[in-house]
Amino acid sequence: MAGAIIENMSTKKLCIVGGILLVFQIIAFLVGGLIAPGPTTAVSYMSVKCVDVRKNHHKTKWLMPWGPNQCDKIRDIEEAIPREIEANDIVFSVHIPLPAMEMSPWFQFMLFILQLDIAFKLNNQIRENAEVSMDVSLAYRDDMVAEWTEMAHERVPRKLKCTFTSPKTPEHEGRYYECDVLPFMEIGSVAHKYYLLNIRLPVNEKKKINVGIGEIKDIRLVGIHQNGGFTKVWFAMKTFLTPSIFIIMVWYWRRITMMSRPPVLLEKVIFALGISMTFINIPVEWFSIGFDWTWMLLFGDIRQGIFYAMLLSFWIIFCGEHMMDQHERNHIAGYWKQVGPIAVGSFCLFIFDMCERGVQLTNPFYSIWTTDVGTELAMAFIIVAGICLCLYFLFLCFMVFQVFRNISGKQSSLPAMSKVRRLHYEGLIFRFKFLMLITLACAAMTVIFFIVSQVTEGHWKWGGVTVQVNSAFFTGIYGMWNLYVFALMFLYAPSHKNYGEDQSNGDLGVHSGEELQLTTTITHVDGPTEIYKLTRKEALSLEWGACQRAPCANKCSVSELWFLGPAAWTFVSLPPDGRSWRKSPIATNVLCMITKPLV
Repeated sequence: MAGAIIENMSTKKLCIVGGILLVFQIIAFLVGGLIAPGPTTAVSYMSVKCVDVRKNHHKTKWLMPWGPNQCDKIRDIEEAIPREIEANDIVFSVHIPLPAMEMSPWFQFMLFILQLDIAFKLNNQIRENAEVSMDVSLAYRDDMVAEWTEMAHERVPRKLKCTFTSPKTPEHEGRYYECDVLPFMEIGSVAHKYYLLNIRLPVNEKKKINVGIGEIKDIRLVGIHQNGGFTKVWFAMKTFLTPSIFIIMVWYWRRITMMSRPPVLLEKVIFALGISMTFINIPVEWFSIGFDWTWMLLFGDIRQGIFYAMLLSFWIIFCGEHMMDQHERNHIAGYWKQVGPIAVGSFCLFIFDMCERGVQLTNPFYSIWTTDVGTELAMAFIIVAGICLCLYFLFLCFMVFQVFRNISGKQSSLPAMSKVRRLHYEGLIFRFKFLMLITLACAAMTVIFFIVSQVTEGHWKWGGVTVQVNSAFFTGIYGMWNLYVFALMFLYAPSHKNYGEDQSNGDLGVHSGEELQLTTTITHVDGPTEIYKLTRKEALSLEWGACQRAPCANKCSVSELWFLGPAAWTFVSLPPDGRSWRKSPIATNVLCMITKPLV
């Protein structure tokens, strides 16, 4: 019988594999830090105040802020008074991008935030809970001389959150309020070269529309889009990693199907983790270069959610398969308490994302945070997901603690073993702990690099070399989780090495039929693993005299009797007096493993 590759691999080979993976990890960080530019670019736009004096403002007419067909402009609101221009006649026009530039599909998305410059006036102050209502039209074209094509036209309400730090006296009139920036627009693709925004602030005193919002002087926009250079590096990484993970996944499952037993739970979960990693790797973003797929942001969120939910589930099951009782192992139903919070939290975040980016597929100006009901609903989903995440980590920490405690407790019996056998057992335990610590290190690096990318300026300069920290974070962490999944499928694939046929078993002091394994990938047919033996999960200790009265007493030579395969063997109990056995009809199938006495 063969265990997993990680159990049969020597420490030297394991270190070589770890070194190779570390080299690829460093390359992943360097690609983002030295080759790719910053992941995003922010561009500021100042709106131009155009005048539309037509009686029918609803008739389609696009007002350009500059160019050969530019609109009739005013410099400020005060200029509108002598010209008898009403507020409803003023249109704030923004052309995207700036003059002499073009947008590109490589930018992937556009996100805009809005900043209002509002002056203080004694007779026109901002009321409490004031709301500004904007009539926004969005158009696009791919040629500077072509006609504009309408893309969206919506009424966009936004709540104002402004403060005035100076005393509200006549001498402070004209000073500006300090207002929070407002979410304005998000588009999941950049399929056209030019975009045009026309923003109106219609005033209706009877309906209380745009009344008590102060004197709006200007509208500023900040547009954020992904850098084309970073997109190309990101696509190249996805294109390289997709076949790498897919090949190792096929190889892993092929080795499992070659076994004489069906796959067990841990093997299925590792395979599912590989599928989710492949799903997130598939570079479908290449099609966004030629197609106007505005749903790519939502699709990307769903792919990431599936992967992280699968990763969290794997951690729980990996720990549980090394510490849970035999009757609860190898069944997903035994983990409903731990996996339940993952499912609930993932579902809440999915609903939240659908309420935000799902609606933006038809209305790019929509934001769930703009209304009180939407804000409360969004906060409810986030709070529930946060509670589920906390419960999950409590369960995970408790299970990890139990696994390490059980292993540490059984290590007290190792000194009584022969030297070679003790070293082998210590190596198995070290490999198990090593994988647990690597998992913790990967999670810690993700958190640390995220914090560093948020508190730094986005790049570091060392002499003449500029390191893009944010890009290194994205490519490095993305490469790290790919390498993590790759290592799992490689190290936990079934090994073809048979200890029973290995001449080194004589050195270990064990019979050719005794198997030494670390993982729990083999449970119900091929027998228990060494970690389970060490943690007393499938061991029934017997006194020497009781072992002599067992059905296989002629083969027993130790003080331990191992019962293998709960589905195949029936439980045989030893009465307190130790004088007789209570046996089922197939009790003769009880298997004794021959080992040297530990004491």
